[in-house]
Amino acid sequence: MADPQELLAVAVTIARSAADLARTLRAQGIGEVSTKSTPTDVVTAADKAVENHVIEVLHQSRPDDAVLGEETGQTGGKVASSAVRWILDPIDGTVNYLYGLPQYAVSLAAEVGGTVVAGVVHNPATGDEWTATRGGGAWRAGRRLTGSGVTDLGQTLVGTGFGYDPARRAHQAAVLAGLLPRIRDIRRIGVASIDLCLAAEGALDAVYEKGLNPWDYAAGGLVASEAGLLVTGLRGEPAGPGFLMAAPPAVHGLLHDELVALDAAGGP
Repeated sequence: MADPQELLAVAVTIARSAADLARTLRAQGIGEVSTKSTPTDVVTAADKAVENHVIEVLHQSRPDDAVLGEETGQTGGKVASSAVRWILDPIDGTVNYLYGLPQYAVSLAAEVGGTVVAGVVHNPATGDEWTATRGGGAWRAGRRLTGSGVTDLGQTLVGTGFGYDPARRAHQAAVLAGLLPRIRDIRRIGVASIDLCLAAEGALDAVYEKGLNPWDYAAGGLVASEAGLLVTGLRGEPAGPGFLMAAPPAVHGLLHDELVALDAAGGP
């Protein structure tokens, strides 16, 4: 069995290298921009270049591992339960990256037997870096993260994001309109992995979103859970593409029930 701390060391080294490349490519200009699911769902040449870089370096150092990347899908590796699979978002927050906003991230997690055991989220624009290993806690700049101490839903600052399909956005906007009077406020940063890490350190109290992919939340979700947040879906479901919320235990149930009442996991 691979040691989570060893996997984290690999992840951190590669994520920092990928961050350097992303920052360099941004300084040189974005280059080719295309779209994926909708005209607003963009992918840049930098996304592809950073992903290729990470896959190449991983396969050099760990040739038997699989990699699940946002842009290329799954490559290499074995199917055995003891095998390591890396889950990669080369540039989480591509729209921010495209516009020159300093919130985007390289997110890289190591999964063994279907369980994420190590992860790093690195913001190339600021140098901020969050790490976690399963059972080893969540950390930023040498400080162990413990989430928010909020106990009142009305004082809870909540991060969220929106899908790219117009019909889904309309439903998510209706959910937001219903939730907003019941909480402190909403923040929309545009980077799911960073949302989860900010909740881990208490800069946000909680986050929720429908429609995230594994590369959006694999590393950040581990950081949040290791900081003591409950990272779940709704109605007893695990966190996943259908729905993800992360909140401190004291307000998790309250926020959960509001989101269920608002049909946050429903719609398109």
